[in-house]
Amino acid sequence: MSLPACPKCQSEYVYQDQDLLICPECAHEWNPNEEPENDEPTAKDANGTLLQAGDKVTAAKDLKVKGSSQVIKVGTKAVIRRIIDAKDHELDCKVDGAGEMMVTAAFVKKA
Repeated sequence: MSLPACPKCQSEYVYQDQDLLICPECAHEWNPNEEPENDEPTAKDANGTLLQAGDKVTAAKDLKVKGSSQVIKVGTKAVIRRIIDAKDHELDCKVDGAGEMMVTAAFVKKA
């Protein structure tokens, strides 16, 4: 009997315990007969467009950088590296001229 790989870590060492499949590497448990849950965090830009990792965005307004006197001007481009589930800064971005930083999704527009 062949069991599917773990949907979280793609481990092949999955085993069955009654109705559930269990991954010993990441401890993820799931029922193979149910629809998989989409627990990836999501974020929407200033216009309500859904953002994904790899999207290019621009600053919708001037943004002050915490702990610095630097300001990210309107129209500054950035690339989203990943989206995290956080209260204020959801986007891990590489911002042109400023480097790596966390940005609030409501202050950017998809380019």
